[in-house]
Amino acid sequence: MKWWMLCKVAWVALQVNLMRSILTMLGIIIGVAAVIIMLALGAGAQHEVDQQIKNLGGNVFVVFARGRASSGARGASGSVQTLTEMDAEAIEQQIPQVSVAAPTIWANAQVIYGNMNWAPSVRGVDNRIFPAQNWQLAQGREFSAAELSSAGRVAIIGATVQRELFGASDPIGQTIRVDRTPVTVIGVLDAKGQNTQGNDQDDLIFMPLDTVRKRIAGMTLASPRAVRSLIVQVADERDMALVEQEMEALLRQRMRTTGSDAPFQIRNLSEMVETRARTMQIFNGLLAAVASVSLLVGGIGIMNIMLVSVTERTREIGLRMAVGAEPGDIMRQFLIEAMLLCSLGGTLGLSIAVLVTRSLEKFAGFTAIIQPEVVLLSIGFSALIGIFFGYYPARKASKLQPIDALRHE
Repeated sequence: MKWWMLCKVAWVALQVNLMRSILTMLGIIIGVAAVIIMLALGAGAQHEVDQQIKNLGGNVFVVFARGRASSGARGASGSVQTLTEMDAEAIEQQIPQVSVAAPTIWANAQVIYGNMNWAPSVRGVDNRIFPAQNWQLAQGREFSAAELSSAGRVAIIGATVQRELFGASDPIGQTIRVDRTPVTVIGVLDAKGQNTQGNDQDDLIFMPLDTVRKRIAGMTLASPRAVRSLIVQVADERDMALVEQEMEALLRQRMRTTGSDAPFQIRNLSEMVETRARTMQIFNGLLAAVASVSLLVGGIGIMNIMLVSVTERTREIGLRMAVGAEPGDIMRQFLIEAMLLCSLGGTLGLSIAVLVTRSLEKFAGFTAIIQPEVVLLSIGFSALIGIFFGYYPARKASKLQPIDALRHE
């Protein structure tokens, strides 16, 4: 018998018992759909992590000033200004693997424009913050040297601040009040969205360091060039561990501290994000493994149904053999039926997976990416299940003797 004839016969046999065929495919449908959905969610999580690292600028450390201990209790990070702009300059100049070290000050302030008001995070920065954290300007310009040196009353706002204060109007050149200080908007940052903690990265205002230090944060009693954190970007991720050691040694030397409790804290942001991603991948992998069990259960169900089918069609098998069908033809016929069941189940499972992932993206806010290799692997694996679990019933059918099969009741 030719292959196309065998496929036609197998298709007709499945249509004769349509409901049984559908119920038999359920295990494969659910298994394939579950595996694809879990792997799509895992790929989506990895994509979000890559985007977060890109938003951070990649290979980023944040150095915080530790709070001073008083009566056994330690204040919050940044509550004591032990870091200065000179520390950032020293890190850039003395550690060759560092691309840029950007000093920052932050404060919370009420921002008013006309009858609108908002309370974003206000950050004192210089132009090194843009390459350090991969910030791009959607409109306007960076700070000039004169504005940075003279505590210029200028600001670059995030996309959220633009939306809340200005709506669809152009903010460039407009004057806003940050607390009691009038400042002119000179730029708007490109949107970055939320970070891994769910915080809005666009709800901020950049202003020159001295402007925030003297007019907003009230840090005039500390060092004249005090800052609350340093954003340090490393050129090559392979140097991260080395840079961390060198940076700690350099800062300890500059602060003249030798104790085990340093007056600063170094955080590897890229490592924190990637650690969270690995945890999510392990969790998704476990879910995919559990979902794969349903594929095994579906394969066992197909073997059971094929055995029942062989028993029901024993006289048909005997008749085919009597008119010239070879045992190999009978085996191929039942193998093709099993493969058709699994392949159809895999295709339906893929359709369900696409529908579910699109719904999760639209209504639940998840990021799900269905990769082509995952689709091919799932469909191919389901077909292999058909061959594996269909082999025994097909072999049993091919071993029947024509005379005994024709006598079967």
